[in-house]
Amino acid sequence: MPQLDSPFGPCPHRDGIRVLSGARDVARAIDAMRRGWPVAIDGWSFLAIETADAGGLAEFDEGAPADLLISGNRAATLKLTNQRDAQPAEPVMIRRAPWIDFDMATAIADPALDLSTPLKGPFQAEPLPPGGASRAALKLARLAGLLPALFARRDGPAEARIFADDVMAFGAGADLRIVSRARLPTRFAEEAEIVAFRADGDTDEHVALILGTPDDSAPLVRIHSECLTGDALGSLKCDCGPQLAAALAQIAGSGWGILLYLRQEGRGIGLVNKMRAYALQDQGFDTVDANVRLGFADDERDFTVAARMLEKLPRTRIRLLTNNPRKVAALEAQGIEVVERVPLKVGANAYNQRYLDTKRDRSGHQL
Repeated sequence: MPQLDSPFGPCPHRDGIRVLSGARDVARAIDAMRRGWPVAIDGWSFLAIETADAGGLAEFDEGAPADLLISGNRAATLKLTNQRDAQPAEPVMIRRAPWIDFDMATAIADPALDLSTPLKGPFQAEPLPPGGASRAALKLARLAGLLPALFARRDGPAEARIFADDVMAFGAGADLRIVSRARLPTRFAEEAEIVAFRADGDTDEHVALILGTPDDSAPLVRIHSECLTGDALGSLKCDCGPQLAAALAQIAGSGWGILLYLRQEGRGIGLVNKMRAYALQDQGFDTVDANVRLGFADDERDFTVAARMLEKLPRTRIRLLTNNPRKVAALEAQGIEVVERVPLKVGANAYNQRYLDTKRDRSGHQL
């Protein structure tokens, strides 16, 4: 087995040590946004609507009222894009009209209020800030687990100041390193090892579970994104828990293989937003439409980190246990050779049939 990397990790080179400090600055900015503090990106200040309050907005507004920045998906849901061509994944800036107070901004941001708070109007779209500040701000909100909706103004107050390029590079796994490994006998295979990974460019820690005794054959690999409700709480709304158990059993039965457990809850939108998506599903929206209504893409996961984990183990020629062709394409784009896609079918029930149908019909999953 390979040795642990340096505890400080290799320094990724864009311009030397700046990359490392940039990642740490972004992590601090994520924390600030969660606490309801404004963050500046390339000279523009952003305040997350979800964690702000009326008093904080009044301070942020001092001198000039801040406009609203939301995602194109959320803008399309609210039919606010009639004044300009808007792409679903692109940001939309809304001019702050006098009647858009804190409560109305919250209603614009949160789809849970769509039925109880009919929106007024008309809304007027504003030009986006030059450069990538607006896209970076929405990504920062997602990384913080917040709704992608923010107050925005030029040269406003800020508790953290960062660069858009650093935000967009955050989480790419360039500085991923192994920080710990240990034996972990499991009910699937007594001969097993767990390997923990960490990166400065990622606020989450991911793990790999190696089952069996590695040899020169291509391992059977399962990429499993964290699902608290399915993995630990026995949820019937998805098939994640049964898939995890079946994958571990199939890997163990194949001789040897690897489970990559990625901390990308709710297809990358975070646990709280996943609960919001559940509530929208109870209103009749499928999983794709629920994510879009919240302002996200249907799948926000980044499988780059999975490729980096395989490189560190090191195993770059694999058999992939998945029904999702996007995972195959994502790994191959990162230099991982997928010699075989192995399907996995388990966990169907009366509560998740629509979820499974949506994965097949709208997300392209195949058996």
